[in-house]
Amino acid sequence: MKAARLAIPDLILIEPARFGDERGFFSEVWARRALAAHGITADFVQDNHSLSRQKGVVRGLHFQRPPTAQAKLVRVVRGAILDISVDIREGSQTYGQHVACELSPSNWQQLWIPAGFAHGFVTLEEDTEVLYKVDAYYDRDADAGIAWDDPALGIDWPVDNPILSDKDRKAPKLADIAPPFPKGSW
Repeated sequence: MKAARLAIPDLILIEPARFGDERGFFSEVWARRALAAHGITADFVQDNHSLSRQKGVVRGLHFQRPPTAQAKLVRVVRGAILDISVDIREGSQTYGQHVACELSPSNWQQLWIPAGFAHGFVTLEEDTEVLYKVDAYYDRDADAGIAWDDPALGIDWPVDNPILSDKDRKAPKLADIAPPFPKGSW
């Protein structure tokens, strides 16, 4: 299992080994021991699976506030996404900065996103399926988000007419919310 730290070093791009022959392939996409070797020791409690039928669906930018903040391990099993992670940890050297990376079955990469980041993606193909593990259960009271198109974040979304939920359409800008991960909490 290969792993590379990204421009925000707490984000890790993981590429599991894939062994193939004329029948297809086999891949160990999650192994506690292999991820622990790269500093990922999350105790995953839930797997989530989303399907976006259309190209241009934007989901996010979402996060859960402490004490039920979630770390995520994200991968795509069909289609492709541009995955976006925004550092929302107050006092972090990379606060308000983001990393974007394409995830798809063809590049076989996964993204580790620790708690303290807002997460979202846009589908680059129709019928895109995203699977992700989380280390805390969904908590409606802690569920929050920031505007996907907040100009202060400088995200270059490759979509002209995004397909959004009402929740994502109404999300506030980062500057308009109290720091969800204040100094000393992360």
